[in-house]
Amino acid sequence: MAAAAPRADARTDRFPPQIPFIIGNEACERFSFYGMRAVLTIFLADYLLRETVGPGEDRAAIAKSHFHLFMFGVYWFPLVGGWLADRVFGKFKVIFWLSLVYCLGHACLAFFEDVPTGFYLGLLLIAVGSGGIKPCVAAMVGDQFTEANKHLINKVFSVFYWSINLGSFFAALFIPAVLAKWGPAVAFGIPGVLMLLATIIFWAGRRHYVVVPPTRHDPHSFLRVVGSALRGRGKKAPGSHWLDAARAEHPELAVEGSKAVLRLVLLFIPVMFFWMIFDQKASTLVLQAKVMDPHVGPFTFQPSQIQIINPALVMLLIPLLTLGVYPLVKRTGWELTPLRRMPLGMVLCAASYAIAGLFQIRMDAGQVLNIAWMVLPYAVLTVAEILVSTTGLEFAYTQAPREMKSVVQSLWLMATALANIFVAFIARIDAFKGPSQFFFYGTLALLAGLMLWLVARKFKVRDYYQGGGTPVPTDGREAAGTQARPA
Repeated sequence: MAAAAPRADARTDRFPPQIPFIIGNEACERFSFYGMRAVLTIFLADYLLRETVGPGEDRAAIAKSHFHLFMFGVYWFPLVGGWLADRVFGKFKVIFWLSLVYCLGHACLAFFEDVPTGFYLGLLLIAVGSGGIKPCVAAMVGDQFTEANKHLINKVFSVFYWSINLGSFFAALFIPAVLAKWGPAVAFGIPGVLMLLATIIFWAGRRHYVVVPPTRHDPHSFLRVVGSALRGRGKKAPGSHWLDAARAEHPELAVEGSKAVLRLVLLFIPVMFFWMIFDQKASTLVLQAKVMDPHVGPFTFQPSQIQIINPALVMLLIPLLTLGVYPLVKRTGWELTPLRRMPLGMVLCAASYAIAGLFQIRMDAGQVLNIAWMVLPYAVLTVAEILVSTTGLEFAYTQAPREMKSVVQSLWLMATALANIFVAFIARIDAFKGPSQFFFYGTLALLAGLMLWLVARKFKVRDYYQGGGTPVPTDGREAAGTQARPA
């Protein structure tokens, strides 16, 4: 493997040669995950829970609750994986070994499709594997860049996200049809094979990666800085940040880095409400499509196949927005910066569920809608995803101190975990039914968008890349290795 930190040479417009290994791994891994996830809600409702749920209970609501509990695990374990990568093993080892755990989980789904205990064990292993590697892969992409090519990182993260949706598209297209024709064992087995291929591709690039070693026993970690600041809170100068009280025990880099983490946490809280809606595209929207007319011209669609709308539009819209719309808007003198895109995405997120709620009103009145109508909420939700999620993936990396990149990525993903546990709880108590559930979540997203806009207005943007890790002081003086950018 390459040295821990690449030197910063003259500016270059070439991508690092190791990037294709990481992106190829991501495409296959995402096929495995989204293939399994695409049919999970339908499988639980129509297969596994049929024998274990009583006739008076709502199988669909229980399936939805189980689905979002699983998704909570998928997005909770990044906190563990990020810590192991940053502090103990490094990103490469965490990704490789947890990928093997991931493969074992897929095997359990395929072999125990009619044994609840074995099937749920498989879901747990997938949550550990998928969640554990999730923050590390995105952060490892950024680790391959220096000051010489950091201007390419926006495009590379767009390609990275495009590869995710390439895997998602083919998974959502084929795996529901496989479930209908050949049953659960084959439908869950194929994603397992793709996960094994993803692991092999990642291993094949091992000699090319820039590997940033873990920071062991960091005396100036985020928690230590916070602890020092709390103990010395009476010593800070009037008008200064409360973390400045830790400067007596910690260097400026650690204190400023801790401020960066807190800024990101405040930003991630309203984003949580986006994930409450977005992850229901594989549960609530699929269950809504299940009672629609599945015939579109000569084609008959499985309810789970409507999920192909999202990755298909993402693959089309990311290049359009990145290479066309954003530069065009910038030429007018007003830039769609990350902190402007994200609140706009929250508004569109709310609009997507308002559309679905109107559909539900018509269906509850007895009208049979065609499944093709689902293009509307999915299309609006997809634009929201690009504005919030694609932007956040890059933004969380660039705003993270070097020693905390994987953990900060994990905190970004923890917003998704909290969102899913909330949805699982609401589904389990059956608090909202019919149109009310759509309008409830839509209202939450709209309020969260307003909160995000207010937070973003005061957010101080800084860049942290390998080869330059000193943050800009809060008084505005420029420090080496960073760049201040407009919000």
